[in-house]
Amino acid sequence: MPELPEVENVRRGLAELVIGKTVKDIQILWSKIVVNPDEVFLDGLVDRQIIGVDRRGKYLLIRFDHDLTVVSHLRMEGKYEVDDQSAPVTKHTHVIFEMTDGTQLRYLDTRKFGRMQLIETGQEMTVAGLKTLGPEPTPATFDVHQFYQALQKHHKAIKPLLLDQKVVTGLGNIYVDETLWLSQIHPETPADLLTQAEVQKLHDDIITELQLAINSGGTTVNTFLNATGHAGAFQEMLHVYGKKGEPCERCQTPIEKIKVAQRGTHFCPHCQIRKEAR
Repeated sequence: MPELPEVENVRRGLAELVIGKTVKDIQILWSKIVVNPDEVFLDGLVDRQIIGVDRRGKYLLIRFDHDLTVVSHLRMEGKYEVDDQSAPVTKHTHVIFEMTDGTQLRYLDTRKFGRMQLIETGQEMTVAGLKTLGPEPTPATFDVHQFYQALQKHHKAIKPLLLDQKVVTGLGNIYVDETLWLSQIHPETPADLLTQAEVQKLHDDIITELQLAINSGGTTVNTFLNATGHAGAFQEMLHVYGKKGEPCERCQTPIEKIKVAQRGTHFCPHCQIRKEAR
């Protein structure tokens, strides 16, 4: 699933390619992708101009004039392409925005899990997945003291807590494994057992690692491409994810892989010792 760095790179690519374009028509080839009734989606967006592309967590917010926004979640395999209208339509293309300049913004999704929903701009908090999101992982929005207090309220393992998007948004399986390795925290350590110093390190590592991944174009493990058709490069910088059996960069102990909250989880058994309640 694309995580925050990948979605941010999609956002940047889309912003370059579609801002200023006006929708002439829309083809909805798989209705379940669009949350609204088809006619509401079409009637709302035909003749509307794209004026911006924002992001909140892993959600894209495609802004149109007349105070309209399309909230788009890529889920597992969703992606956007901008093509000339003469380009062949591939089998996994499910929504096509035909533009007045002869180009098309196409949404493709091999698993058909992605969703898009038309709302009034400013009503983002009415969308189920958006209204419970925690702060963005940036120095300006991610307060370490609030982060520590949030973790103190939970005795559940730190990894699934980071994955649920409520204490901080944007982290998925890859970046949780990476930041926990950087912070030398076992993924099954109960969140309320972390010290203030450990939480400070984790907080800083989350911000640094995600920004580095954004600057590297995201991580391409299987199929991720940004809106301009380019793969990410951060997979070349991964420390632990996908490294089962390889030596830890810090101590040379072989990396292990276990299941935590039903997710494949990579960690170093020497550097990341699980804390237990007394």
